[in-house]
Amino acid sequence: MRHRKKGKKIGRTSSHRKRTLQALSNALIENKRITTTVAKAKALRPFVEPLITRAKEDTQHNRRQVFRHLQNKEAIQELFDEVSERVGNRPGGYTRVIKLGQRSGDGAELALVELVDYNDVPPADTGGGGSGGTRRGSGKGRRRQTEEEQDSQATDTSAESSEDAAEDVAESAAGDESAEGETSEGEMSEGEAAEDASDTDKK
Repeated sequence: MRHRKKGKKIGRTSSHRKRTLQALSNALIENKRITTTVAKAKALRPFVEPLITRAKEDTQHNRRQVFRHLQNKEAIQELFDEVSERVGNRPGGYTRVIKLGQRSGDGAELALVELVDYNDVPPADTGGGGSGGTRRGSGKGRRRQTEEEQDSQATDTSAESSEDAAEDVAESAAGDESAEGETSEGEMSEGEAAEDASDTDKK
């Protein structure tokens, strides 16, 4: 029987579960938004929301009670000084859970946990790895871009080779013309020499 067994075990021992929820709560208070699995997100809400309720009344007793769960001075300072003011008169429901789909690799269901009064905070790159479809799509785009670059390089190479070939043909033609000119000049000089010799013999 599960009498007096509140909460989910999330596959951990009592001490491990306590430290996990503590770390998630500190990250949520400091960053205002975190990405985790759906099971951890559902276990986090009933753990962190009573602490936010206590932070509405800034007393030494409440600070000590919250510190007993969080064990983080920076997170407590942020909670009592900033988060409690943004929460205002909200009677509860300080967090929001948004499902993000499955994680590529193990297929775990991911969720975004955020404080509802911090909608203006831009999302940070948590490195949690989005859906597998997005990664595969981006890979196809990269492959397509690589193929296009290779095709353009091949086109440029062929154009350069054709230009080089045209230049070689032009140079060879110019060389042939110069050789023919030199040959004709040589023939003319030989003819002139023969004529001079014949004139000398006649004299």
